[in-house]
Amino acid sequence: MTGLRERKKLQTRTAISKAAIALFLRSGFDQVSVVEVAEAAEVSKRTLFKYFPTKEDLVLHRFADHETETARVVLDRAAGETPLAALHRFFLDRLAERDPAYGLCDDPEVLAFYRMVSMTDSLRARLKQYGTRGDAALTDALVAANAAQTTAHLAARQISRTLQVLVELNWRQLAEGCRADDLYPEAVANANHAFDLLRGGLGDHFG
Repeated sequence: MTGLRERKKLQTRTAISKAAIALFLRSGFDQVSVVEVAEAAEVSKRTLFKYFPTKEDLVLHRFADHETETARVVLDRAAGETPLAALHRFFLDRLAERDPAYGLCDDPEVLAFYRMVSMTDSLRARLKQYGTRGDAALTDALVAANAAQTTAHLAARQISRTLQVLVELNWRQLAEGCRADDLYPEAVANANHAFDLLRGGLGDHFG
């Protein structure tokens, strides 16, 4: 059970994050200072930096849990399940759940959040760092699945970029006014096609 101290820390972190996102969405990431965020969250600047070391972290911590997600899927796959089968299944599950990280959530605030990230240079640059670390973790997971290091590295990059393209396709259509429920069948078909292509190139190694 989480202790009182940990619950209070989580509450403070959540309050700071909510205040920051609200300000950024209203005024723009580059137009809002850390001091303004601290004031809105009713904490000191020093306290804010204890929870979020950089201004970008106030936004991108939402992506942190997904940084090594593909690696975890591969490592936690069922006995007899291939890495590609596990990743395919997981991606389809996320689409069905309308997980924002997989580009199929049309909640207005979520759409505004992703629009802000895509239009802010410093946030896009930090996201690339997440991607690099995610690729490294997936490479290690594929090595653990008995792949050679070079093969695992090449495969990890192909898989990661394929998933990125699928997510971006979904977000682009939502930004143009599509509804998530209407887009869902196409998103599933695109994912199935993408994994068929991955199996065509990587199937001998990862099924």
